[in-house]
Order: sequence, then C-alpha cells, then structure tokens
Amino acid sequence: MKKRKLMSILLASLMMVSCTPKNDNRVQISLYLWDKSLSKQLTPWLRDQFPQYKIEVVNGYNNMDYYTYLNNHGNLPDIISCRRFSINDAAHMSDMLLDLSKTEVAGTFFNSYIENNKETDGSIRWLPASAEVDGIVANKKLFDENNIAIPTNYAEFKEACTKFHELGIIPFVTDFYADYSCLELMQGSAISDLMTREGTSWRMKYESESDEEPVGLDDKVWPKVIEKFDAFLDDIYFNADEMYDIKFQKAAELFNTGKAAMLRATANDAMYSNRNFNSDCVMLPYFGETKNDNWVLTYPICQFAVNKNVKQNAAKEKAAMEILSAIFSKEGQERTAAGSAFLSYAKDVNIELDKSLRYLKEYIDSNHIYMRLASTEFFSISRLVGEKLMKGQINASEAYELFNSELIKPTPESEQEVLFTQEKSYSHTITEKGNEAASSVINTFKDGHQFDMVIGFGNVCTTDVYEGDYTEKTLKWLISFKAYNYLSNPTFTGREIKEILEWLINTEGESNPIMHWNLLPVTSRGLTYSIKDNKDGTYTLLDVKYEGNKLDLDKEYNVLLVGELDYIEDQIYCNKPLKQELKDKLVSSDVAKELTYYNMFIEACKNCGQLVAPSEYVTVK
Repeated sequence: MKKRKLMSILLASLMMVSCTPKNDNRVQISLYLWDKSLSKQLTPWLRDQFPQYKIEVVNGYNNMDYYTYLNNHGNLPDIISCRRFSINDAAHMSDMLLDLSKTEVAGTFFNSYIENNKETDGSIRWLPASAEVDGIVANKKLFDENNIAIPTNYAEFKEACTKFHELGIIPFVTDFYADYSCLELMQGSAISDLMTREGTSWRMKYESESDEEPVGLDDKVWPKVIEKFDAFLDDIYFNADEMYDIKFQKAAELFNTGKAAMLRATANDAMYSNRNFNSDCVMLPYFGETKNDNWVLTYPICQFAVNKNVKQNAAKEKAAMEILSAIFSKEGQERTAAGSAFLSYAKDVNIELDKSLRYLKEYIDSNHIYMRLASTEFFSISRLVGEKLMKGQINASEAYELFNSELIKPTPESEQEVLFTQEKSYSHTITEKGNEAASSVINTFKDGHQFDMVIGFGNVCTTDVYEGDYTEKTLKWLISFKAYNYLSNPTFTGREIKEILEWLINTEGESNPIMHWNLLPVTSRGLTYSIKDNKDGTYTLLDVKYEGNKLDLDKEYNVLLVGELDYIEDQIYCNKPLKQELKDKLVSSDVAKELTYYNMFIEACKNCGQLVAPSEYVTVK
C-alpha cells in the first residue's frame, strides 16, 4: 500500500511537469544532491510543490573541493548539499555563497545548532538538514535475558560491559578502524567535556582558524577527551587483535545474532535490526558520570547552501529561497530523511520519534543534543591517533600530543599529474538532442575501450566538459558517483539492446525510469533512438537505429552499460527491474577488466588522449 501511494505521488508530480525542455520558459534551478538517496522522496515532492519552476537535479559529490572546482569554471549550482561538513572545511567557499543569517528559514533553527555554522562576521551560509542519530545501539532482549539493566550513566555502562564479558558475550562492537567510528567514539566518550564553556569556546576558535594561524587542541578539554576514549576502550574489553579490523557488516552480524550486546551505529541501523531480526534494539546516549551528563550525538544528513549569484536575478532568488524553505519544512525534512529515524534541528518541526529512540527522549527534550565536529582533518587524524591508541602503540598523553601536532601541521599542496589537456568544451545543459557532456563521456568509453555500443543511464555526468588540464581527480568529478560499468558477456543481440532501451524508457505499471528529463539514456555515437513524449512525465520508445539504419535485431554487439542498476530497479526510485536473463549476461568491469568504474573511465581518456566529441543520440516526437 505504501509503495502504491508513493508511486502515485511520484507520477502525479511528473504529470505536472513535462520534462522536455522545448519552449520551457520557467525559472530553472539547479539542485545538486550529495547522494541519490535524497532523491527518493524529496525531488518528486519538490517538483510537485513547484511546478512553476524547472528543477534540474544532479547527484554531485560529497566534497567541498568539487564545488570549488565548479565555481572556478563559473558553474556553481544554485543549491548545493554536502554531508561531510565543518565550517572549517567550508571557509574558503564563503565568497561563493549567500548569507542566510537573516532569512526566515535560518530563524527556524535553534541557535545552539546553527552557531556551529556561524562565521566570524556572523554570516551563516550553510543550514543543517534533519539530524542522523549515531551512538550506542543496545539489544534490549539480550540485556533482559541476562538480567542486566539498561545503563543510565557511565558507571552502569562499564558494569554492564563487565557482566557481558563474563558471560562470553562481546560487550561492544563496531568497525573500529573506520575514520567515522574513531571520530565519533572519541568525541562521544567525552561530550560532556566538549560541551562545557571551555569546550565550545575552543571549537569556535578552531572552526574560525586561518591558514596563517592554525588552532591546535587546547590543554584543558582535549586531554580529558583522549583519556576518556582510552578508558572507554579498556571498559569495553577491546582487543585489537580480534576487533580492530572488523567490517561493519560483520559487527552488525555479531550484534544481530546475539554474540554482541551493543553496537556503535545509527538509529536507522536499530530500525533495520528491529524490522528484520524481530529485535528490540534501542539507542542509548553517550554516558557521563550522571544522567545529567548524558548526550545524544548527531550529525546532519547533509548541509544545504545557496549560490550567491542567484541574487543577480530576482525571480531566481525567489525560487531558490522558496525551494530551500520547503526543504527545511516538516514535510521537506521527512522526505529528505525518506522514512529513516531522525531528529530536527529546527524549533518548529516536531518529529514523532521511532521506538528505537525512546531511551533518548528525555535528552532530546532537554536539548542535550551534540553535533559532531567533522572537519576533513578531524576524520583523518582521529583515525590515525585512534589506530595507534587501540593497538597499544602509544598511551593517552602521547595520543594527545600526536593529535595536536597533526592538527597544526601545515597541509602540503598536493599537485596531481596532468593526464591531458582538453581542447574543446561541451555543455551539460539538456537539449532536445540530449546532453553534450554526457555524450562525450559515453563516446570516450566507446572509443577508449573499442566497444560497439555504450549505453549510459541515470546521472552519467555531473558537469560540463571544460577546456584545459584534466587530472585524475577532476576526471572523477566529471563522471557521476557510482556510474558503474557492466559489460555484455560476451555480447548482446540487437533485440536485447532494444529491450534494454525499453527498460530504460518505457513505463510498466507503477514504474517510471525517467523521473526527469536528464535521466534519458545516453547512447554512444552510431546508436540513436526516438521517443514519444506522453505529456504526463513518461516516455515511450519508438525506434532504434545503428549507424543510420534500423537496428539489426539478430546481429551481436559488444556492449557496455554505464550507470547504477539499483537506481532503476529499486521500488523507491524507478521501480523497473531488468529482466533476469539480461542481467545474467552482465559482468562488472571490476571482474571482467579488474578496473573500477573510475579507473576504466580514466583509462579510456588516456587511450583517446581527449574526451571525444559528443553526438546527437535522441529525437523526441
């Protein structure tokens, strides 16, 4: 029933906006999302809310340097998002972005949360979307079965760990080696110290540091943070030989099978366990000495900002601010979270808590919510220091000194090798004949690896192809994240190629693989197709040609698919599974060529010496 309702909403929203760009004079807003997960419910809802605007949605990158790169080429999107964020990392982008401090949407937030995003002059350029809850997930059934009380402070947490250890049950498990686990456990162990006046004062200094005056750790709060993290490792009976290299999937398996009592994870992981393992998993706070010292660790699902250039056009500025306000409304936040458990940083957005969060309610109500410090260098240094501490290579005081020295160490300028100099640029703007930049990418795959045909689907390309030097880093930013490569094994017939295009274009029941215009498949030079615009947000494949002639249905072709199968197949996205007999003939480039999708693209560029010219590939009738 939920699935039917969601797809009905999706189709209704699409009927309101025919995606064909011809004669479309609406104000256009480009919205870059850090991951496709945000497009589950948010983007169709936004199109439904704002049929008067043409909203171009692109899955970009979770990276500040990526947006700086686009800005340097005059192509910073109107609204951008990023997940891994700190004001420290984003400082260099201030001149690119709109100051939101005096807007109505900024006024809806609790000051304590957007204070972390405030620049030294009082400007606020980034606003945090709904909050992910990350902390200690406890298997309450396991606690109850062993007559161990759910802890309410750190002493009780330590006692529970001892009792589980004596029973042969792992007290606490996670992927300790991961940078986010190191960062969150280190801060989580001492949130009560980090939230003191001294701790918040230090954080403000750190977030506003300059290259000329780097800010290291203070000598009051951070020694306690490291000491408490070190004690935490002892109290959970951490054994580096057995536990350090455990992947999260293995940690979750130990937890879900009752071999571990607690897991560092998110409220969504707790929800997953409850739904799939008939569990009663609950989130616990990070504990202090008393209940009053307990805190809930959170981080935004992502942060949003607005390109300051929208102010040059009053209609565009109005559209951007209306869309931003909608994103931060109650329904907008719920759709951004897409059914996951979350909290809100906004004053007027009341969220019904998932049952897994019931032990956190008193801390949420008393605003004992901590937003993690998550600069890029804090992630990497936390992992470096955490590993050495966990493996017993350094003690707590040495860990403090190492963390501090790494924090104030000048960051060396990294120069990447120029792979080639691009002589011609190609636009990412969608036209009736397709997307030039995406076509260039697909044709480069074709020529660089000698395929007969290449078919791209989903968001294949993120930006224009620019003239000038390309490095490995900037090439990766050109092709969409998770634009995986699937090779025909060994070939596809013309009939199968037509079936693939039907899969990527035609609707069946509640499916719609083209949720917006820029999701039309991109085909390589020589392979063209025509479609009918049904004027309701759907399309129908009419004809397929190869090298100007009708496609030979019996001939065999060496084919590459570029995209993400899950995006088309998953019911929450396009809801259009590929026929199993066709899927059985696909093999990933990781297996067939021992190349990741990025490396295969980079190799194709090297083989061609350029990103090759685009070609017209689609006709809309």
